[in-house]
Amino acid sequence: MRRIAEHHDQKAPTLAIVDGQQRLTSLYAVVKGKEVIRSNFVKDRIRIAFNPLQSRFDVADASIVKDKAYIPDISELWKPETNVFEFANRFVADLKTVREMTAEEVGKTQSSIGKLHGLLQYSFTALTLNSLVDVETVAEVFVRINGQGKKLNQADFIMTLMSVFWDEGRAELERFAREATSPGNAGPSPYNHFVKPSPDQLLRVGVGLGLKRARLENVYSVLRGRDADTGEVDPKKREAQFQILRSAQAYTLNYSNWHHFLGALTLGGYRHEGMITSETAVIYSYVLYLIGIIDHGIEKPRMRQAIAEYFFMASLTGRYTNSPETAFEFDLAQLRGIKSGDAYLEKLRQICATTLTSDYWEITLPNRLATSASRSPSRFAYQASLILLGARALYSPLKIADMIDPAVKGSKTAVEQHHLFPRGYLTSIGINELRDINQIANFAVVEWPDNIKIRDQAPKDYAPSLDAKMSSSEREDMQRWHALPPVWWELPYEQFLKERRVKMASMVREAYQKLCGSAPAPQPTIFSIAELLAAGESSVVEFKSTLRTNLHTSQPDDKIQLSALKTIAGFLNAHGGMLMIGVDDDGKVLGLAADGFPNEDKMGLHLVNLIRDRIGDIFLPYVHPHFEDEDDQRVLVIRCEKGPKPAFVKDGAVQRFYVRGANATVELSGSSVMDYGKAHFK
Repeated sequence: MRRIAEHHDQKAPTLAIVDGQQRLTSLYAVVKGKEVIRSNFVKDRIRIAFNPLQSRFDVADASIVKDKAYIPDISELWKPETNVFEFANRFVADLKTVREMTAEEVGKTQSSIGKLHGLLQYSFTALTLNSLVDVETVAEVFVRINGQGKKLNQADFIMTLMSVFWDEGRAELERFAREATSPGNAGPSPYNHFVKPSPDQLLRVGVGLGLKRARLENVYSVLRGRDADTGEVDPKKREAQFQILRSAQAYTLNYSNWHHFLGALTLGGYRHEGMITSETAVIYSYVLYLIGIIDHGIEKPRMRQAIAEYFFMASLTGRYTNSPETAFEFDLAQLRGIKSGDAYLEKLRQICATTLTSDYWEITLPNRLATSASRSPSRFAYQASLILLGARALYSPLKIADMIDPAVKGSKTAVEQHHLFPRGYLTSIGINELRDINQIANFAVVEWPDNIKIRDQAPKDYAPSLDAKMSSSEREDMQRWHALPPVWWELPYEQFLKERRVKMASMVREAYQKLCGSAPAPQPTIFSIAELLAAGESSVVEFKSTLRTNLHTSQPDDKIQLSALKTIAGFLNAHGGMLMIGVDDDGKVLGLAADGFPNEDKMGLHLVNLIRDRIGDIFLPYVHPHFEDEDDQRVLVIRCEKGPKPAFVKDGAVQRFYVRGANATVELSGSSVMDYGKAHFK
């Protein structure tokens, strides 16, 4: 029950419209050509067009405005200067310029325009309530009338009750919601890049904080002050309940509380509204935040951290997607009766822990990632995880977090979702269904210039060259962040999707654990060459006197080369290691002169060619040779990473498989090769 116009300089009303305000507002705006405020709080004109020949009304658009069969804006008819007869004759004359009209059509057109002009004489039937009726009865009439016809939700009824007993409270909710849609010209405002809350949603926050209720079904009766046993309304109880709501709403609409809470979303890796799949999760998380700082006196930074963890969980799992009121009522019930702030935080984290079990991470989440839904909660949780972990865009030096600025709008975003197996390529191999092409596991975050360059190339045509340009640590990070299986471009598409979903779920889990403050993995200790020489050979270090020369014959010998290659392959098939050329078995530095290479570049090139020809060029990015000085001699140090797949060494017509064990390299054969591969290359 409000005035139709938004200005406050009107005469005091003698009657209040209880029901039908929306219809009357629209009709008034159309007739007078006035602006209205849309649901998104943007001012706009309602322009209704009319086709006199068809007696048809339409909302005006560009095509209708150009169509001479329509009056594009019927408000012209009711302007004081408009003569309806001249208007009708002019309309007919204009229409005749584009089509023939019979006398009957001319008459029908003029008659229709006349009837339209007479619309203002139409009489409405109104039910008028006696001025002696109390306001509570007026509200009850409204609720009962609207129990039929258009279905109103419980928030509508409560907002109506607020209009009767606390109209300024309703106005505050609407003003906050309106100001949240666009930046303020000056001073603080609730504007943000995450959510544009509606008055109804803000009402839910106040009800949740003050009355500790999620279901609004019974809130209407509580606010009326109705006694549960007698059914009688007690004005004192009503005022007491409204006082609780007033206090809670003041905390809800406090800009400082609002923006500090929204920082929890940023803390959880979420950067803008495009990543928010459930506004309800945001609203309910705000309730829990306010309960913590208001009811339990928890310091805001501690509360924000806990809510960042809780929102991550709620958003990832879609906790408030189905039957949200029931789900949140259950959560509130678990939190009732808690006496201390520490216990409150512990309970919130316990809810998270009982939801995100090992089965969820290892079974449920990979299955939920098996979708092409563009607004999947698991998809945006993975993106948030990349931000939390400081990940860079695929094959890019730029961090994803630094590339996302919700305030920047352009024809191209700084980051794009790229098909790892491009659509054109998949179509060429017979995969045509969009639900198969647009699987979440087929997307990765890239810079948009890279996306343009990749286009529809097969993965094996663009990925290896990009992969080879990276250092070993960069490659390791990139594969981990973007959940890429080793040599992923060689995998069949379905196998790639299956393996990547498991890795994506693992990354989300890692990010969540980091958010919750789990200790980071210890960094490996880096040893100098002198320390490695002093320690001697081990499962990850081996010495070779030469790369190709037999010291007994002083001639190149393939057995010597094979000895070096099998060590390299053994490291690739295990967990990596380091081979030093120019050092004897006792750790004495001999230097590289015996191999007889004219220079170090030639020796390095010879090694690269050996690996390419006899192990495979796919392993080259995982083998890192360099030369170092030690004891006044030069040593070739070959650092090997764990390989992307089993590495075999070509020995004539035979493919040999070596593994590293203790301080020796041994050959496996037969079924043991397959068993080892399954265990070490998942």
